[in-house]
Parts: sequence; structure tokens; C-alpha cells
Amino acid sequence: MRDHQKYFAVEKRNGELVPHFLAVINLDKDPKGLIRAGHERVLRARFADAQFFWQSDQKCRLADYLPKLERVTYESRLGSYRDKVERVRAIARWFAEQWFNSGILQAHVSEADRAAELAKCDLATEMVREFTELQGIVGGLYARAQGEPDEVADAIYDHYRPVGLDDPIPRNLTGCAVALADKLDSVVGCFAVGVVPTGSSDPYALRRAALGIVKIILEKKLPVSLSLAVGAATKILLTHKPKRGVTPEQENQILEFILDRARFVFREREGFAYDEVNAVFRSGADDLVDAQKRLVALKAIRKSKNFEPLSVSFKRIRKILEKANIPATNGYHVQPDLFENDAERELHAAARATASKVQVDKRAGKYQDALEAIAGLRKSVDRFFEDVMVMAENEAVRKNRLALLADLLREFTTIADFSEIGTEDRR
Repeated sequence: MRDHQKYFAVEKRNGELVPHFLAVINLDKDPKGLIRAGHERVLRARFADAQFFWQSDQKCRLADYLPKLERVTYESRLGSYRDKVERVRAIARWFAEQWFNSGILQAHVSEADRAAELAKCDLATEMVREFTELQGIVGGLYARAQGEPDEVADAIYDHYRPVGLDDPIPRNLTGCAVALADKLDSVVGCFAVGVVPTGSSDPYALRRAALGIVKIILEKKLPVSLSLAVGAATKILLTHKPKRGVTPEQENQILEFILDRARFVFREREGFAYDEVNAVFRSGADDLVDAQKRLVALKAIRKSKNFEPLSVSFKRIRKILEKANIPATNGYHVQPDLFENDAERELHAAARATASKVQVDKRAGKYQDALEAIAGLRKSVDRFFEDVMVMAENEAVRKNRLALLADLLREFTTIADFSEIGTEDRR
């Protein structure tokens, strides 16, 4: 009625549908009611078709349509929808197992498996062939009518959600598992065969799928390691039809593709600044819920008096290490006996004391407290740069000072990389 005929449905105040509709006609009036009767006749026929398809489809169980999916191609190199169903089942079970092991008691592996098994079956029904926009919805309605548990029926109904950033996510955890599995399989499979979005070309809506993954994880606050999830999906693609391998380069490309959508959501939807997002993601954003917590903490403290000056110092540290061709993980160990200046000793002692507190705060999820402790290093860092020449002529002393700076960068950029924050450099 809405999509095919462009009519408006009429509801009661409580949202219940009533047997009336509104149609907009470019005429002054319909004195004999012929126009209304014509529209009613057309709509009655459409509803009769739907009723016929419903009754015809109900002659067999939803699961009986599963073998027919072997004749429905998903992508020529990725096989049929039956093949996709088996991959989605395996990925959905993996998600449910992860959550169950994390203590989320609503995560039932068997229900996730059953919902994933039935999720695509309605593609072979007469109803969806006629009304393609009802895929998923029809499967959920059929599952409920045939006595499947509400958890499973709702999961099937919702598993295409969200189709956009304003669309709701699946209403239960089982639906989230199936939706994540379906979307992740699409992204991993298409990247594996070279179907990568370019410019305006995205035939398999992979950008939308990745946005859906991000939205579900963040709104449901799900403990998901993106790298582990991508790794699990790539292994499943290798062990299930069409048994295609994914190179490490492709796996990194897939992970970066999803993270890029997460950056967009944090910037455009949640209002975090560009440099805040860069700072947190440079420190690692494998767990999006954890990254969100770190972003909130970073945004809260960036206006503190010590933050911006320390950010400038971290930029300086990174530049010094890059110019000396010393990575943060340089392998050198700081040797206190090589210190020649009180500023070196002060910074080393302050860093060690602060590191202990930061580790405790991080484990407790107190990211703002941790960042404030790091910002408290400002005076020691400032004194170091005022009193110490890093690039000393003595090679052992020079390496020791570079190791001290590398330790600072490594130890205190695991929540957010201060050097990514845009500041007015006062040095």
C-alpha cells in the first residue's frame, strides 16, 4: 500500500492499523466516488495477491525453502545464498559464543544458529518474489506463524537492520548476532574476491554494511574485538564454500574499511573532533565501545591547563624519534646510571610513578583519571626539554635519552596519542 501504491495508512492513536487509507489526487473532487472506488479496487487486488502468496507459502515450513537457496546466486565467486547461510550461521555462533563467555547471559548460541539458518529462506518464497522490499520481514512473520520462538522470529525480522544510521538496530541480542554475521560475511567475502567499493560504486552496499556493524556494536555496547571478528569470518570463508582464502593485506584492508566507518560515526554522529578521533584511533580502536569511552575522557580533559602544552611536547618527542629513526618500540632499555642531569632523573621517576597509576586506572576503565595523570607530567617534560640536550655527543647517553622518550611515547599513548591533538605550538 505504501511502496507500490503510494498510499498513506491510517492508524488509531495506539498505533493499530485501521481499514482506511489516504490517497492524494490532483483533482478538485470525486462527486460519484469513482476515483475512490477505483483505488479501493486496485488495493483490494494487491491485498488479495498478498493473501494468496501467504497461504501458498504456508503450505511448507520456512526451513523447507533452504534447499531452494542453492539456486539463488549471491555472488558468482562466492556461491549461492545457501552457501552464504552456512557462513552466516558459523559467524553468528562465533559472536554468540564470545558474548556468552563475556557474561552476557542473553546470548544463546542455539537461537543465533537457528535464526541465521532461517534468515534468508524467505528469498525463495512467492511473497518476497512479488514484494522484494519485504525480505527479512516476511521470514520473521512466517517464523512466528509457524511456532518459532519469539527470539528467533524477531531476529529474522530484524536481521537486515540497520539499513541506515537513522534506522533502529535489531531488537534482541540474537538479531544483533545474525545482523553482524550477515554484514561481516558480505564485507569479508566481497573484499576477498576484489569487489571493493570505489567512488560511487558499491553494488553490494558494503559501506552501509560496515556502518551497520559499527552502529550495532556501539548502540548495544557489545564487547567485540574487530580484528578477532574479521579473523573469524576469514577462517569461516576458507572452511566453508566457496573456500576462498583472504590474504593478510586484504584482512588489514577489511579492518581499516570498518574502522573508517567508525571514524565517520564518531565525528559526524557523536560530535567528537577530528583530532580527538585520530588521537584515539592511533592508540588502537579494536574495541569500539572502549574507544568511545576513551574519546569521552579525552574530550573532557583537553581544555585542562596541562593538556595542550603536553600535547605540544608529545609532538616534539615523536618528531625527535622519527628524525633519529627510532621507533617507539626501539628495544633499548633506559639505564638510570647513564643519566647526567637532574631533569632526566626527575622525568624518569615521574614517568614510572605515573605509569603505575595509569595502568590501574586503565584496568578500571577510569580513562579520564588516567589522562589527567598523564597530563600531570607536563612540568617534568618541560624541564627535561629546557635542561637536557637529547642528541648528546656521547652515543650511550644519546641512546639512553632517546630510549627514555620512546618509553614515554609508548607508555602514555595507549589511551590517546596526544601528538595527534591539534594545538597552537607555543615552542
